[in-house]
Amino acid sequence: MTLLLKNKIFIYLIPLILGFVTSFSLPPYSYFFINFLTFPLLLIFLILNYKKGKWSSFKIGWMFGFGYFISNLYWITNSLKFEENFKPLIPIALIFIPLFLGIFYGLVTFACSFFSLKKKFSSIIIFSIFFSLIEFIRSFVLGGFPWNLIVFSWSDYLPFLQVLSYIGTYSFNLLSVTIFLIPTIILFNYRKGIKAIFLICTTFILLINFLYGSFIIKSDDKFIQNDLNFAVKIVSPKISINRYFEDESPKKIISELVELSQPNNLKKTIFIFPEGVLSNVYLEDLKNYSYIFSENYSEKHKIIMGINSIEDEKVFNSMVVLDKDLNILTKYNKNKLVPFGEFLPFEKFFFKFGLKKITQGYRSFSSDNERKIININNLNFVPLICYEIIYSGKINKTEENFDLILNISEDGWFGNSVGPYQHFSHSIFRSIEEGKNLVRSANNGISAFINPKGQIINKIKSTERGVIEVKSFDQTKKTPFSSFGNKIFFYFLLFYISLFFFLKKKENR
Repeated sequence: MTLLLKNKIFIYLIPLILGFVTSFSLPPYSYFFINFLTFPLLLIFLILNYKKGKWSSFKIGWMFGFGYFISNLYWITNSLKFEENFKPLIPIALIFIPLFLGIFYGLVTFACSFFSLKKKFSSIIIFSIFFSLIEFIRSFVLGGFPWNLIVFSWSDYLPFLQVLSYIGTYSFNLLSVTIFLIPTIILFNYRKGIKAIFLICTTFILLINFLYGSFIIKSDDKFIQNDLNFAVKIVSPKISINRYFEDESPKKIISELVELSQPNNLKKTIFIFPEGVLSNVYLEDLKNYSYIFSENYSEKHKIIMGINSIEDEKVFNSMVVLDKDLNILTKYNKNKLVPFGEFLPFEKFFFKFGLKKITQGYRSFSSDNERKIININNLNFVPLICYEIIYSGKINKTEENFDLILNISEDGWFGNSVGPYQHFSHSIFRSIEEGKNLVRSANNGISAFINPKGQIINKIKSTERGVIEVKSFDQTKKTPFSSFGNKIFFYFLLFYISLFFFLKKKENR
């Protein structure tokens, strides 16, 4: 170990490898146990090196973050393959985006270096505080990118996730970092008995949380089954994104949607089409194809779809509710936009170099700040378009009660990668946090119906096309997290900070 520490290459190569390996704890792999090895090694490595200076500490976290993000965000480059002028940017995006995001983890280790890191439990606490706080900041700065937080390592283990309804994603992220760091105790300066107590207590906490979650999942008493007098059809068409760049006839795509959805004129139905299926058509021009809808749908039908629209010379990514004649019943404009995908930061500057947003068209989308509940047939939806599902907190901006979270998405930009799985995992977290059912219609992604416990009732894989029909759902009440939101995270932080100063005072004695 001493020889490795003296070798400058290994000092930064080891954190990079640790970050790369850590990424396999995320979906679709979900090997969460990896974190019980990589996080303790990272902390020990930091403790052994922090005296070399603040810049040295920063680079340890930076290299960890670079290794972590380059292996789980490589799919970003796929979105640059559709137009020739973006292809030269692929190597830049592959390297510089992970390097930029890695800075956040560099700030974690940099901040930790201001404290006297020792082989004591207080080092675990201070590392957990800064790691979770800076991941929280990453979720909001420059529009926010709360993608692949460490807590998503638990995505495939529903019993552990039930606690989200009480404390939310960021609080559980804080606790997860602490739990993953507990094996570090083995290398700390404590007696064997103390080490055993730490390990036993941690195992006990994990077991209690698992048993509680298992009990919640098996219990049916919490929910009342609400039978609908109509059907909700979640349509997953898998229309290749390449077809939009080839200017294929919208008429052909609409006909495919009609054929797949199989409307029954006598059956009351809500049809949910995903985002992006008609990217070459604006809402204002959709009326040109109203005859196709009128011929195939009836007065008993409502259609929800994602489509671009123009208002007051602004372009919006919208979700609209239409009748069979394509009259607009309700419209929602996306609040949270994808940087570079839907809008170009510093647009006037980048235009000089011939750059534009990645999606079709040269004009950036505008964002709205209003999100109202959509009511159809007395069924209340909270609308979320694509990227908006990744934000934890007050997704319902009103005080109205609602029945379902409605998420439409176009995941073709991810290509055949881990991206659609990572994106989908956020849906499970939102359903548990809010204690609500979730319907998701994704083109080239995973479509699903998820209950308030995060259980996938029905799913269509990203490689398949099909329809999910929902005839009933679980009627639920508000969760503590849906009432208090991310304030709970700051209560946890306050407790951790108090605990840190208590431990440091005790150690100094």
